[in-house]
Amino acid sequence: MSELKVGLIGGSGLGEVIAGDGAGVRHEVETPFGRPSDVILETQLEGVTVFVLPRHGPGHLLNPSRIPFRANVFALKQLGCTHVIASGAVGSLREEMRPRDLVVPDQIIDKTTRREGTFFDGAAVHAEFAEPFCPVLRQILLEAGKVEAVEAAGGGEGNGTFEVHERGCYVCMEGPAFSTRAESLMHRLWGGDLIGMTAMPEAKLAREAEMSYALIALVTDYDCWRQKPASVGVAEGSGAPVPPGKFELLQEIIGHLKAASHNAMRVIRRAVRVLGERRGTLPASPAHSALELAIWSDKGRIPANEVQRLGPLWIKYFEDKR
Repeated sequence: MSELKVGLIGGSGLGEVIAGDGAGVRHEVETPFGRPSDVILETQLEGVTVFVLPRHGPGHLLNPSRIPFRANVFALKQLGCTHVIASGAVGSLREEMRPRDLVVPDQIIDKTTRREGTFFDGAAVHAEFAEPFCPVLRQILLEAGKVEAVEAAGGGEGNGTFEVHERGCYVCMEGPAFSTRAESLMHRLWGGDLIGMTAMPEAKLAREAEMSYALIALVTDYDCWRQKPASVGVAEGSGAPVPPGKFELLQEIIGHLKAASHNAMRVIRRAVRVLGERRGTLPASPAHSALELAIWSDKGRIPANEVQRLGPLWIKYFEDKR
């Protein structure tokens, strides 16, 4: 692929890290779905053109339910992105997926309820989604992750060793509150490995936009399935309740997030380099033709203004119909 452009969607902990010093071209993009979370920064990373978008916006003001997912993905498509590497903080539902580890998930369970999950309100478009993450891009992330994990283990870095897990099922909940303990245990029974709030409908929209999409999940803590039921003590002689050490727990999670963000940035940088080196020989991603058989509506009856409104997504499938 000669025309390689990579969108980098930074989640909790990585949005500012990926943007770096902000050097590059800043795009203020308008889409049919409004404006994206933030100005999109076009810059160079490892010799590849990348477009950086902090998912939660400036100052992390957008909670997961308020993220303009459709505008974000459409804007990256308008700018010509062919691939998207996303990141996001998650809680672990499995003992072996430890804080500071990275996971490249291969499956997802969508529990969101308040988010628009398609671009196509004026037509019946059914994109195949059995494998929600691009296998080609996942493999590159895994290759990069293995190399970086080995180098981190041998380098004695301050962020410590970490593991890159080759697969995992991401449960995407609505939020913004975290799970109850009963819900967390239920998610484990469902086969969930990670719990987060931002991968959906982002992954589904990227598929509708025919962009290769994969996710690096940053494990910050174990979800509450692993915690004992909360107990509150009483301060001696006062009768006042003594809350658990929430501040210490928060500081620990922030520390894990910073370390995982550093680790993830190493993997992203190497993955982008590999994409650049292989741009002429990359296998075809199934995502790049996702709409070929997905438009079930009679194309001749879809209003012309609707075709044009969503042009960057599907105009190539109408060129012989108008």
